[in-house]
This record gives sequence, C-alpha cells and structure tokens, in this order.
Amino acid sequence: MSLLCVRVKKAKLQGPPDKFNTYVTLKVQNVKSTTVAVRGELPCWEQDFMFEISQLDLGLIVEVWNKGLIWDTMVGTVWIPLKSIRQSDEEGPGEWATLEAEVLMKDDEICGTNNPTPHKILLDTRFELPFDIPEEEAKYYTTKLEQINAMTEYSFEEEVQKKPLPTAASQCSLEDPDSAVDDRDSDYRSETSNSIPPPFHTTSQPNASVHQFSVQSRLQHQGDVCDYCTDSMQSYDLDYRERRGLSPTGSSRYGSSGNLSQVSSQLSELEHDNDASELEERRDRDSYHSYHSSSSCHQDGKDWYSEQEEHSDQYSEKKYEDSDTSKKENNLTGVPPGQMDVQPEGETEKQDNSFYEDVGPPPFAPARARWIRAINKVRVQLQEAQLGNEGDPSKPPWVKGGPGGGLYGIDSMPDLRKKKPIPLVSDLAMSLVQSRKAGIAMANRTSLKDEELKSHVYRKTLQALIYPISSTTPHNFEVWTATTPTYCYECEGLLWGIARQGMRCTECGVKCHEKCQDLLNADCLQRAAEKSSKHGAEDRTQNIIMAMKDRMKIRERNKPEIFDLIRDVFEMAKIPHTQQMKTVKQSVLDGTSKWSAKITITVLCAQGLQAKDKTGSSDPYVTVQVGKTKKRTKTIYGNLNPVWEEKFHFECHNSSDRIKVRVWDEDDDIKSRVKQRLKRESDDFLGQTIIEVRTLSGEMDVWYNLEKRTDKSAVSGAIRLQISVEIKGEEKVAPYHVQYTCLHENLFHYLTDGVGSGGVKIPDAKGDDAWKVYFDETAQEIVDEFAMRYGIESIYQAMTHFACLSSKYMCPGVPAVMSTLLANINAYYAHTTASTNVSASDRFAASNFGKERFVKLLDQLHNSLRIDLSMYRNNFPASSPERLQDLKSTVDLLTSITFFRMKVQELQSPPRASQVVKDCVKACLNSTYEYIFNNCHELYCREYQNDPNKKDLPPEEQGPSIKNLDFWPKLITLIVSIIEEDKNSYTPVLNQFPQELSVGKISAEVMWNLFSQDMKYAMEEHEKHRLCKSADYMNLHFKVKWLYNEYVRDLPACKGSIPEYPVWFEQFVTQWLDENEEVSLEFLHGALERDKKDGFQQTSEHALFSCSVVDVFTQLNQSFEIIKKLECPDPNVVAHYMRRFAKTIGKVLLQYADIISKSFQSYCLKEKIPCILMNNVQQLRVQLEKMFEAMGGKELDSEASDTLKELQVKLNTVLDELSAVFGNSFQPRLDECIKQMSDILCQVKGTGNVPASARNTVAQDADNVLRPLMDFLDGNLTLFAKVCEKTVLKRVLKELWRIVMNTMEKAIVLPPLTDQTIIGTQLIFTAAKELGQLSKLKDHMVREETRSLTPKQCAIMDLALDTIKQYFHAGGNGLKKTFLEKSQDLQSLRYALSLYTQTTDTLIKTFVQTQTSQGSGVDDPVGEVSLQIDIFTHPGTGEHKITVKVVAANDLKWNTTGMFRPFVEVTMIGPHLSDKKRKFTTKSKSNNWAPKYNETFHFILGNEDGPECYELQACVKDYCFAREDRVIGIALMQLRDIADKGSCACWCPLGRRIHMDETGLTILRILSQRTNDEVAKEFVKLKSEIRSPEEGS
Repeated sequence: MSLLCVRVKKAKLQGPPDKFNTYVTLKVQNVKSTTVAVRGELPCWEQDFMFEISQLDLGLIVEVWNKGLIWDTMVGTVWIPLKSIRQSDEEGPGEWATLEAEVLMKDDEICGTNNPTPHKILLDTRFELPFDIPEEEAKYYTTKLEQINAMTEYSFEEEVQKKPLPTAASQCSLEDPDSAVDDRDSDYRSETSNSIPPPFHTTSQPNASVHQFSVQSRLQHQGDVCDYCTDSMQSYDLDYRERRGLSPTGSSRYGSSGNLSQVSSQLSELEHDNDASELEERRDRDSYHSYHSSSSCHQDGKDWYSEQEEHSDQYSEKKYEDSDTSKKENNLTGVPPGQMDVQPEGETEKQDNSFYEDVGPPPFAPARARWIRAINKVRVQLQEAQLGNEGDPSKPPWVKGGPGGGLYGIDSMPDLRKKKPIPLVSDLAMSLVQSRKAGIAMANRTSLKDEELKSHVYRKTLQALIYPISSTTPHNFEVWTATTPTYCYECEGLLWGIARQGMRCTECGVKCHEKCQDLLNADCLQRAAEKSSKHGAEDRTQNIIMAMKDRMKIRERNKPEIFDLIRDVFEMAKIPHTQQMKTVKQSVLDGTSKWSAKITITVLCAQGLQAKDKTGSSDPYVTVQVGKTKKRTKTIYGNLNPVWEEKFHFECHNSSDRIKVRVWDEDDDIKSRVKQRLKRESDDFLGQTIIEVRTLSGEMDVWYNLEKRTDKSAVSGAIRLQISVEIKGEEKVAPYHVQYTCLHENLFHYLTDGVGSGGVKIPDAKGDDAWKVYFDETAQEIVDEFAMRYGIESIYQAMTHFACLSSKYMCPGVPAVMSTLLANINAYYAHTTASTNVSASDRFAASNFGKERFVKLLDQLHNSLRIDLSMYRNNFPASSPERLQDLKSTVDLLTSITFFRMKVQELQSPPRASQVVKDCVKACLNSTYEYIFNNCHELYCREYQNDPNKKDLPPEEQGPSIKNLDFWPKLITLIVSIIEEDKNSYTPVLNQFPQELSVGKISAEVMWNLFSQDMKYAMEEHEKHRLCKSADYMNLHFKVKWLYNEYVRDLPACKGSIPEYPVWFEQFVTQWLDENEEVSLEFLHGALERDKKDGFQQTSEHALFSCSVVDVFTQLNQSFEIIKKLECPDPNVVAHYMRRFAKTIGKVLLQYADIISKSFQSYCLKEKIPCILMNNVQQLRVQLEKMFEAMGGKELDSEASDTLKELQVKLNTVLDELSAVFGNSFQPRLDECIKQMSDILCQVKGTGNVPASARNTVAQDADNVLRPLMDFLDGNLTLFAKVCEKTVLKRVLKELWRIVMNTMEKAIVLPPLTDQTIIGTQLIFTAAKELGQLSKLKDHMVREETRSLTPKQCAIMDLALDTIKQYFHAGGNGLKKTFLEKSQDLQSLRYALSLYTQTTDTLIKTFVQTQTSQGSGVDDPVGEVSLQIDIFTHPGTGEHKITVKVVAANDLKWNTTGMFRPFVEVTMIGPHLSDKKRKFTTKSKSNNWAPKYNETFHFILGNEDGPECYELQACVKDYCFAREDRVIGIALMQLRDIADKGSCACWCPLGRRIHMDETGLTILRILSQRTNDEVAKEFVKLKSEIRSPEEGS
C-alpha cells in the first residue's frame, strides 16, 4: 500500500482575469477529490491531497474546471502515470504540466491525453514512505493489494481428527462490554470509547447509507468452546462447573500445536510460570509482552475458576508464587502430546513436591536453573520408577539407543549438519493442527442461538432472494419531450430545454434527467403495480402481478439450491419452509400496499460545509423530504458548522421511497432569482444524502457524508441525523445490520462446521474485487442480495466476514484471505479526501460494525496471532508447504493490523509488525530450546540413531552429566538442525521485513545465547570434578567452536565482540597441554632411541639431519595444529595457550640437546655422526624459528616470545659447545702437523731481509712448510663440506681456525720453553701466569737452547698465513674474509710475528706505553717506599734529567731469623738507555724494618723520546753476602704520570710482582730469546722478578 501525496499549487491560464473561477479535480482508483474555486488567470490553491494506492499500473487524472453560472466547463486535463511519480518523504518544488484538451481511452480506462492547450498547472506529486519504514517494506505495502487480490488460493485436504480436543471456555465476547480484551491483554491499548458519537463520517460510495447504532446487548454468554484461553478469563463471568466435562482430568495437559491447555494463557504473555519464573521473567524482560499471568493452576484446573471468581481483579498484578513446575516445563515448549509424558494427578504432585524439596527456589542464573532442572527431571523420573511406576503406559517411552560412540581422537573439524532437520511436530500434532477449529471465539456468536432473530432473518432472506434487486425489471427509459414544466423524480431539478428534455419509463412512467436515470434503483414492475393499484387500473395491475409471479416461479425453479441452502442454514423443515415461501411471495406482490412506517428524523448539526458567500461563509438550512412530503429547518447565518437540533415526523407507505436530506445556502440576489425561475431552487446547493427507507430499522444516530448531485457540484462536510423508524409489524425487530450479521454468521457456521468438517472452503475468485467474494456462488448470492435489498454496505459485509474468519484463522488458506480483507478494509477507511477533510479515525468511528467491536476483535486477534507465532514451529511445520504459506499470510495479517492501528485508528506508535514477529520468533525459540534440552536423548535417538542394537541409556544418564560429555554433542546436533530449518525453511517465507527480520539469524542468536548459558555452567561443574578425558573436552570444544563459527560469528550482535566460549574450555585445554608435554617427552626419548639404533642416519640425501628431529617436531606440530584449529578468538586465552605450549617446546628441545651433549664426546672420533648430531641441533633451531612464526611471530604473546627467543639462544650455546668439543678433538693431530711445520721452518736458511730476487724461494718454502697442515685439512674439510649443514660447517671451520692459529702461535712463533721443569707446553699464556714460572725466564736467558725467528722465517710465516686464510675462505664457501681478518687469533699471531722484527728499544718502549697497570691493584702490599722525583728538561738540547730521592721504606713485611739488611734498588726502564746509567742502589740498613735512606740519584735521558716512554722501578731487597739478594717487594712509577707536574713525592706500595697483559708477556717472551742483547736480558730479568720466599714459609 503506497501513500500518494499531491499538492495542487497554482496555474497559469491564458485569458482575461474575470473569465476564470477555477477549481481542480483529482481522480485515481475510482476516488475523486476537488479543490476550492479560486478567481483569476493565476489561481493559487496550495492544497494537499493524499490517496492510498494499491495498483501502480494506473494513472492520476488532473482536471481543471471553470465554474459557470449553471454548468462548469473543463479548461484542460493532465494524465500522470503512477509509475513515473517519485518516492520521497519531503515536499518538492513541483513540476509545470501543460493542460490538454482530449483524453485517450483504452479498455474503458484513460491511458493518456493529447491536443495541448496554452494553460499550465504546477503540481508536486510524490509517494510517501509511511511511518519511516524501510524502502523494502514500503514497496511491500505498495504492491500488497495487487499481489493478494490476484493470488490463487491453494486447496487443502484436511485430516479430520474425530476425537474431541481438550478445550477451554470462550476467550472473549466481541460485544460484551466486560469482555476480556478490554485493553488488559493487548500489547497495545487501542483507543476505544463509549462516549458520544464521533464528529462525522464520510464515505466515498455514492448513495451509501452508513448507520451507526448501539448494538443491544441482549445476547447471553454462550458456552462456545475455543482453542485458546488468554487473560480474558480475568473478567469473563463463566460458571466453569457446567462445562468441566469438556476437559477431563485424564486428558493431556499439553495443548496441541497451538491448542493451548487451560494454563496456556501464560503463553500469551510468555511470562512462564515455573520453578524459575522470576529468573525467566528477567530473561524475557526485553520481550514485547507487557501483560501478566492470569493465574496459576493445578493439573486438572479444578481450582482455577473458583480462584478467578474470588480474585479476578488481583491476577493482573500477582507474581508467580505457586506454579506447577513440571507442567511449566512442558507447557512452555508448545510441544504436541505425542512427544510428552502424561501422568496422573497424584504423581504430578509427588513430582512437584520432590522437586521443590530437592531444588528449592533457585537463587542463581537462568542457565544454572535450567541445568539443575534438567538433572532433577531425570532424577525425579527415576524416583517415580522406583515407586512402582514401571508399568504405567503414561511413562515416556524412552527410545532405545546408546550414547552414540564418543570421539576418542580429537575431531577438530566437525560438521554437525545432517541431511534432514528434526520434525519437532509429530504426526499426531499435525493432525491436531489440521482438524482443530483454529481461531478465536466468533464474537460470542449469539446469532447462532437466538431462534427469534434467526426466524426473522430467515424470512427476510427469502424475501430478498425470491425477488432479488439484482434481477428486478429495469426501467424501460426513452427520450421524452415535456409540454409543461416537469421536474426530475431523482434530483427534483427542472427538465429544461425546448424538446427532448429528459427520460421517461414506458412501464411505470417515472421521469428524470438523462444523468439521473442510473440513480433510480427501484424495481419497475413493483413500482408500476403499486402505481396502477393506487389509480384503480386493476387490469394492468393484475398483468404486472402475474409477471412478477412468473418471475418468482422461474427464480424458484432455476435456483432451487439457493432456497435449499437457506432452509438448511436456518434448519427449517420442508413443510414450514414451503409455507414461508408462499408468505414471502405474497408480501412481495403486496408491495407497499400493506407496508407503512413512522419515521422521526432529528437534524442535529453539520460540519465542514462549503463557503458559498463572498464573505467566506454560508447561511445553511436543511430540507428533508420523504416521498412527496418536504420539511425545512431554520437558517443559521454565517456558519459552516451549524447546529439546528430540529425534529420532523413523517409517515411513509412505500418501502421504495427514499429520504432526501439536502443542505442549502440561503441567498437573496439576482442570481438566486434567476435560478428560482429555472430550477425552483433559488439557493446554492451545499450537499445531500439520500437514504433508502427499506434500509432503515430501529434507532440510529449517525453522521452522513454529504454527496454531490452532479460531478460539477462543489460539496464538502457531513451532517448528523438521528433517525427512528417504526415499521408496522416489525416494531421489535433488530436493525438490518444485525440481521445481516445473523445471516452471515449462520451461513459461515453451516458451511464450515456443518458441512465443511471444521474447515473453511476458500472461494476461487480473481480480480480486483476478489476480496468481496466470501463464499461459493450460491452462498455469495444470498449475502449479496440481502445486502443489496437492505442497504448493507460492502465494507460492513467485509468486516463481518473478517470477524467470522477470525474464528477459523488457523485453518489452511484463511490467513491469506483475512490479510487481503483487512488490507482492503484499511484502504477503505484510511483514504481521506481533501474536499471533506474527514480523518480516517472519524470515518472508522462511524462504522456500522462498531468501532469498539472491531478494535476489540483486532486486539484479540493480534494477541492470538502472537501466541501462534510464538509456537510457529508447531503451528506451521516446515514439512508442510501449505502451512508455511499460511505462516507468511499470518505475518501479512499481523502487518495489516499494525497498518490499521496506524492509519485508521491513527494511533501514534503501535508495535511495529516486524518487532512483534521478531519477539514471537524469539519466544518460540526459547521454548524450542527448552524442549530439546529436556528431551535431548530421546529426540537424538529418534532422528539420528538407527542402530537397533544400541542399548537404551538409563534415565539418569540421559541428561547432562559430570561423568561424561555425551549429552552436549547431541544437543549441538539438535540445535544445528533447528537453525538449519529456520534458515532454509522459515527465513525465505518470513521475508516481509528483510532489513529487520531474518529468522535464521535470530534462531542462531537465541539458540547460542541459551546454549552458552547452559554450557558455561556445565563446564564450571566439570572443572570441579574433571571426570572426563581431556581429549573429550577438546572434541567438545571443537564442536562448540564449529557451531559458533558456522552460525553465530557473523551475526550483527556478535560482530566485533569476543565470544566467551574459549574461557569455558581454557582449563581443559591447559590440562590437555600438560598431558601433551608428557607425551611429547616420552615420544622424544623413543625417537632418540630409534635414531641411536639406526646409527643417526641421514633422513635423505638432501637432509643432513637424522629422523629423530623430524619425529620430535612432527609431534610438536601436530599438537600445535590442534591448538591452532581451535581458532580461539580470545587473544588472552590464545596468549595463555601459547605461553604454556612454549614451555613444552622449551622442555622438549632442551632435553633433546642435553641428551646429545652428554653423549657427543663419545661420537667425536667417528667421521659423520658428530656432524649429523650438530646438524640435528641446528635443525632444532631452524624448526624452532618456523614454529615461532607459526605461533604468531612478532604478534606472539611477549612472554611466550621471550621463552622461545631464550630457547633459541640456549640452543645456539649448545651448538657452540658441541662445535668446540668437536674442534678440540682435532688438537692432538694438529699439534703433530704444526710440529712438523716448525721443523721444516727451522731448516730454512738465511737471515736478514729477503731480497726481491729471493721472493720465489720464499713462496716455495712456505708451501713446503704448510704441506703437513694442508694434507690434514684437505681430507677433513672435504668430508665436513659434504656432511655438515652450512651453519654447522662454519662453526666447525671457526673452531679449526682458532685451534690452528693458537697452535701455530704457541708452537712456532712463540715456542714453549724446553726446560723440563716447566710443566706442559704453555709458559706464559695459560699456566705460566702463575708466579713461580716467571722466574724461569731468567734461567732461560742464560741458556742458548732456544732461538728467535729470522726475518726470512717471519716472511715465510706471513705468506703461509695468507695461504691458510685463503684455504679457510674457500672461495666464499667457507668463512668470510672479514671474520678471518678480524679474528683475534690471527691478529695475535701476526702481532707476535711483527714483534720479532722490531728492535729491543722499540719493544721496551711499546711495553712501557702499553703496560699501564704493572704496579696497580696491590691488594696485599708488603710495605711501602717513599720516593721524591723531579724532572728537568734542558731547554737547549732537550735532554731530560731525572732526580730520584729515596727517602725511606716503611712497614716492611719480612720474616727472618738471621741478619736483615734492606736496601733499595732504583732502575730506569725505557728506550735508548744502552749507553747510559740505568740502575742505582742505596746503602743497606741493618735489622731495620722502617729504614731511612735520604739518598739522591740522577738519571740522564736522551732527547729521542719524552718522559712518557720511561718508567722507574724500585725494588726493596735483603742484602746477602754469599748468595743472591732476596726480593722483598717491587714498586713502579711511570714518568707519564708526573711529566705535567714536573715533580712528585709519594709513598709507593710494594707489590709481590709486576702485572702485565698478553702483549707484555709476548714482548717479554720475544726479548727473552735475544740472548746476546744485554739490555734485553736485563729488562727480562727486571720484569720477571718476584718476591722471594720467606724463611719458614
């Protein structure tokens, strides 16, 4: 349904201004609206018009008329196709359209215009989207009527269930003022009232008589049984005891699919009465249901109504206190009896008591309540079985079948979708659905029981059908010329003109205008008979009567089925029926001769009249004419809303007469006098309403819409009349509308419940007016003729049929018919015209059906629809395409009700249909979940377990258990089948609100929310006991993950949020990871043992590592894959898993490396195995890096990342250690090779610098020297290059390089001392640093066993080093050149070689400059000596004079038994002192441990170097006569420290020896080999001195 908005703005007309007085007429879909008239050539109207459009293939016709004195003339017309009109919520500037003179017709429809005129009009046309709905929904409303009217109905074969259903009392009475649906049980309170009549009513039907009457409530409450029982019981006064037999105690306490039991009123609110009702109430608080539970009941409902009578007013506020728990659990679900157990009353009470004893009111979450309820349900059933209930046939037949083999491995990719969804509705339920009289009570259908009314309606119906208006003799009009002034019978206007002024019937003589002939609808024959009898023309009368008799005989003979049907409907015997037929025929023949009535008409007031005077007002009065009698009211001057309140009395003797009420504007000017001469009407016409007398009955107070007399009339407003009719002989008969209701209801009842076995036969009708066809041809003719005869409007017929259908709205095909009916009712009332300005609510308020009655019906229907939609899975099973179509139509009906409330009742914000349906779907899913949870095992076995040999589970194991997890996969499977069914079956059907409602998505969301509550609580319980295997928990985790990812993850409510389910399983995954660590370690040991037995073979030609590494990482990767496939969406949980798994990796890999390290030494002598083992460790590092990347790389949790990085460092250290061990294993063989090199080098002759000519011999000598080493390296390095991975190879090469360099340095460049007292081969670099061995250098200096390398030998060694370096580089395949160049070992060796070629002075200078800490760090001084030093530099020569004064010594620590004579020896050390005095000695002091010397010495230094190249060494000694003096302590003073100051006096601590680094020791060693150099020998002796051992030490 679309809302067309048209704003008529202005026009541009060509011509003089005084020529035009124009108005605009709009026509669309047989509806016409008119603007006011405006003078001038540029008229401006600015009027808005709104039209309800149901067909978009039509067009809007815009006509501009110029008002004339007598006739109005058309200025031009425009035809606008509706499809070309834009859709917008905002008014636009409009478009200029050219008016055209002619219209084009096709199939009696205007399809365009042509012949343009110079006139233009500005119009703004648009389709407005109603009530801010989405565009899709707007399109739905736009095309709704079009679709539904053309829809072909399905035929349904109904399966009749002969057994009577358990029923409850009627839900409501539509006419009972105390009916239940009086605003209390509705989700929206419709605004009805019983106050004074509304302002006025308009109707677009010409000659329609619309009566509003108050229905006399003379109907008593009936015992009609209905399938629903809602809150209406609160106020419905019903003696239940009379009808208790209808719902015996033994009957099922569960309603069928939608057939609610006596407690099903709770369902209408979905505020469930149960053991956790408070909790359920909280859970459902966001539901749309706003009303309260009406009561709580016992099993058989005995106490229900008695409590109702006592406390009916309290229930609306009463909370759920004492409800029946077990009954709630099953009532909620709306599940058929075939799927439930039925227990005797006593057992139920036992069950209730035991339940409350065990559980009590649950003070915890809904999920926990459901969990405990499920466990206790099983336990209670067990207890009942133990009490001797095993043989009871009412016990649930537990289906045989086992737990359905659990997964013992971990299935990380479960697909739980089965081929078929679960039909939760049993065959029994289906038959109940089809056989039930599904609907609300039929307006407390008293007409079915009121025999007096039925008898009268029976006669009236026969009378209407025996001589129907539709087939009465039409008037035989011919053009006629009046010779005297003659007036039209219809409009009373003058038949003007010279000749051929009007039309005259040749049979009855009635005269009228040509334009008025169609308005005459009285039967010509009957009128002629009446007229002839009054004028005494008996012969003519007899002829006409004979003709009428013949017509009635022919009618009775040709249409016997009509009268048979009437007789059957009203249950008349054949003989009385025949007698009645005769009576009726006679009454038709009698016509009006015996008919008379007294009519009292009170003209009360009018509203919204047209302004006819120049003052913008009118002076209205009213004329009322019945037959030939006319009366008028007084004139009310200057008022468009006049009030007259004048009463007129008439007597009428002709049933074909009509009451003509006309409103006039009183004028007194020249124009009115001219009109008086021509038309007998001097005043302006303001409107009329014509009422057929035959349609009047009883008393009425109603607004009538004022109609036009001709198309040119400008009319608006309505008039209110009170009419009282007393027909002779029918003074106490109900009004005709009540009689029609009686006829329609009885006919409907007979065709459905009488011969239709409870089903509704949908008539096969097509076209735009298909909605007006209610029955098959015969029955339809009956109601149509009755309506035509007695003035029943078609809208009243439609509303009456709608009320009848509401009692059968669950029957197949009925929702579609009701939806179509209500849509057309909406269209009828919601269309307002700008000319009348009467709102839709006012039009509806004047409905003869009764505003309150229809609103109450819709409220009641809305509630019932909600209840049924809240059980759509039972009421509309997916297995039935017909029922699915009914479901769609049911939602359409709900939408139409919403549209009605908004557009007709004009309520501000009624519940949106989409939201109502969504809440219903949620409610159904809540109960569905409850049902599959409570009956999970039974349903699963029935649908998915086909193995007949499976043993049935005992009842206590069928629900959720802490001993196993079998329940949950079954529940997930059932949930998936529900969601799949909703997605595939219900979503395509309920597609009316694509933006707001997707059943599949809602299903997934609701199911997941309920499931997650239960699962969370279950996992909390399992965490306390942990009775299942961790693999079982992992399998369940994967199923839950799959369910979430497949159906829930992409839901709008879940997008962007982190689900909770990973947290439920976190402890169990951690437990699995703990167990997995132990498995991994066991697997590691097994893999290594297998590898060891196989001899650590390479896994393949290209893989240089053995299979144990592959096995270990295969197992770790499998474990990680399982964690990865969990696809955990919670980053915190993922981080936890990664931290734990990182520890497992660390533990496994370190243990592997530890085992390899321990046994590595034993494999070093074998060729390949050490390399393979090192390759294994390197492969661990490579695989660890890959694992690190797989676990997230840079995105990995920081703690897990640090763990893995630390592990990588540890493995690197292990590889370094293994490489060192492997390299050291070559030490003995390298020592032998380098010893041979040394011997060859010693044989090289020649000293001094090598001339250029001898360079070739040097290279040859270098090759000879290197041969032993190269032979060794060639064989090994070739093997290593094949067996080792590149990284391992480089490590091995580095170790060999280190060992070769160090060995060459120690064996060739700095060979070991040959004194046998020196232990080992290293003098200085290792153990030689100990004090006792430095003194050996003094002995070494006096022997000439050692020799120094000659410059030629040094050149050979330099060349050899380059060759070795190239060899280890191996053209880029070995070590990098930069590494080799920067190698500390090479630099040390080269430095030692370079020192060989330097002079003694240079070496001593280097020593002094590099050894800056010789005397520092004296931790345990043995005394101190006081020195005063002065430096003087000669200004001319630059020589330096050093004056040293030895003042004293103090605190000398020396133990001796003999004479102690300490003295101080002062020595200057530095370059260029070979020809100068270098040493002075003080006198000795006897037995003085703090001697004073005060002796001064002078040292002369040359000008080659500054003081910074010299140092002063003071040594305190004990003088001995016969042997060498003993050293007490040594002090050192470097002159660089005092060069800036020039002088210094200080106490210097005495140390036990001189401290030096590797450079100092190397220089000392080289100088020690220069046996012929006195300065060198003295220097070595000085630096080698250490404190002598004391006596007794």
